[in-house]
Amino acid sequence: MALDATTRTESDSLGELEIPADAYWGIHTARALENFPISMRPISVYRDLIVALAMVKQASARANKEIGVLDAERADLIDRASQRVIDGEFHDQFVVGVVQGGAGTSTNMNANEVITNIALEMAGRGKGDYAFLSPIDHTNRSQSTNDVYPTAIKVGLGLDLRTLLEELDLLRRAFLAKATEFHDVLKVGRTQLQDAVPMTLGQEFHGFATTLGEDYHRLRENAHLLYEVNMGATAIGTGITTHPDYAPAVIRHLRDISGLDLELAADLVESTSDTGAFMSFSSSLKRNAIKLSKISNDLRLLSSGPQAGFGEINLPARQAGSSIMPGKVNPVIPEVVNQVAFAVAGADLTVTMAVEGGQLQLNAFEPIIAHSIFQSITWMRRGMRTLRVNCVDGITANRERLGTMVGSSVGVITALTPFIGYAAAAALAKTALLTGRNVGDLVVEAELMSREEVDKQLSPARLSGLQAHTRAIPVITSPDDESALSADAQAR
Repeated sequence: MALDATTRTESDSLGELEIPADAYWGIHTARALENFPISMRPISVYRDLIVALAMVKQASARANKEIGVLDAERADLIDRASQRVIDGEFHDQFVVGVVQGGAGTSTNMNANEVITNIALEMAGRGKGDYAFLSPIDHTNRSQSTNDVYPTAIKVGLGLDLRTLLEELDLLRRAFLAKATEFHDVLKVGRTQLQDAVPMTLGQEFHGFATTLGEDYHRLRENAHLLYEVNMGATAIGTGITTHPDYAPAVIRHLRDISGLDLELAADLVESTSDTGAFMSFSSSLKRNAIKLSKISNDLRLLSSGPQAGFGEINLPARQAGSSIMPGKVNPVIPEVVNQVAFAVAGADLTVTMAVEGGQLQLNAFEPIIAHSIFQSITWMRRGMRTLRVNCVDGITANRERLGTMVGSSVGVITALTPFIGYAAAAALAKTALLTGRNVGDLVVEAELMSREEVDKQLSPARLSGLQAHTRAIPVITSPDDESALSADAQAR
């Protein structure tokens, strides 16, 4: 009996506890709240993990009913209660911390208790009436934390990945749009932060889009490693306490419910103890995060200044950049994406160490694995969106500055080397560096090429490689060769 109307009494093998009367969770969750005040972040911060847990419970109820180990009335109540959680209800009742001991038992029991009490309420019974419907004997029938928890993590990540991939593709398309917008904007390419040869700003942004497209495919490939699950393994993979028909039935129902291409692991003992799939998936997230960080670095460099830096592009001004320097605006959006990448890289190391730390038939550290990967995928999705909406979509090119920089760049003369020779090109490059004059003007003044020939060879299409030279170009070694060059240039 409860001490007062605001609580109810529940018991387990360790004794009794008072539970808030309106709570859908029970005594096992209450003990976890006492034991693990670590992260101060409930598992409900990861919505798709909660949805996945409910999907596993729903699939199990349907499988148990199908094979005859759970009566239809109780199975249907669990099924309907699980659906309400899948639909977004009661997520605030999933209160255990994301970091916990016990290999995820507290999370599994939190789900069992919440779904059971929802079902009891739907049946017109009071919360905690476990004699009619038990969190363990009924909602957890044919299951163990050791197959429920890793399966729910994998299903949740599969669901979460869908929205990440959507954001990644939107960001890729945003860079492609800028590549089209800047297709004719010449600039100086750089290697090792030193001036190299010309390219277009469109080519640079197209490169960003291409690398993100590659990551899209790598993430999808690694996601399939998550779709091998161990439902039916129970404690260590031997399937103890389960009906032989349970495993194929629960996988079939879970595949239908989740829409994911799940399959039962061939070796349930191995699958229960091995967490390598999480490490591979985390690694692919890190790869994407680091490449996003590199792109963000480039955006910060290209927009640096605006007067004393590169100043090639303009990022949208999002906020005042200084409390002491008036007018200063900082590249805050790329900066936050950099920090997301740092966190993802750190989380990947955490996952690696947790995978290594598993012992014998179970890895006890799946809670930190789950937290690390779900946090990474959540932050990356949000980072991609703010990068797209608050930065990339509003980038503009500083066309006048870029034109001036290309015109005076000694890298431009590389395109004229086949026509004027290396020695003459080197001499004119030195003059251009000392005087800051336009390279094309110097070549014309030296009477090495005509203005028409220079303009043709220094066109955006030629300089950026979009219009390739299809045959050998003769090198001028003496004034006598100029007429031959002129005829050849006109032919092309």
